[in-house]
Amino acid sequence: MGLAVVTTPWTQPGRGLFSISIAAELTGLHPQTLRTYDRLGLVSPGRTGGGGRRYSWRDIELLREVAELSATGIGLEGVRRILDLELQVEALRMRVTELEQDLAVADQALRQARQPGPSARNLPAVRTTTDATGSVTVWRRRR
Repeated sequence: MGLAVVTTPWTQPGRGLFSISIAAELTGLHPQTLRTYDRLGLVSPGRTGGGGRRYSWRDIELLREVAELSATGIGLEGVRRILDLELQVEALRMRVTELEQDLAVADQALRQARQPGPSARNLPAVRTTTDATGSVTVWRRRR
C-alpha cells in the first residue's frame, strides 16, 4: 500500500508564498540584499497585485545559492554567469535525455523493420560495428 502525495500551496516549489521579511529570515540575508538581487535579475520573485515581492521555495533555494557563491568571493556578475550556465547545463541534460529516448524509439523501429518479411527488401542494408565509437554504416542496394 503506497502513500498518497498531497500537493498543497506549501509544497509547490514555484509558488510565491513568502514576503520579503520572511524570505530574509529564511535565508539570513538583509531585505535590502534581496531587493538588490531582484533588481540585478539574480532572483526574480513573484509579485502581488500591489507590487509586493512573494518568494517561493525555489526562490529561497536560489537566494541561498547566490549567498553561498558570494561568500566564496565571487562577484555578483560572476554569480549571474554561474547561474546562467547551470540553467544551460540542465536544459542540455534534458535535451540529451529526449534525444536518447528518440534514438531508442528509432532503433526499436529499425529492429522491427529488419525482421524477415516482404517489407525488409526495401530497407537499406545496415551493418553495425562493435568498435568504441558505436558507428553505423548504411549501404544502399543497387538495382
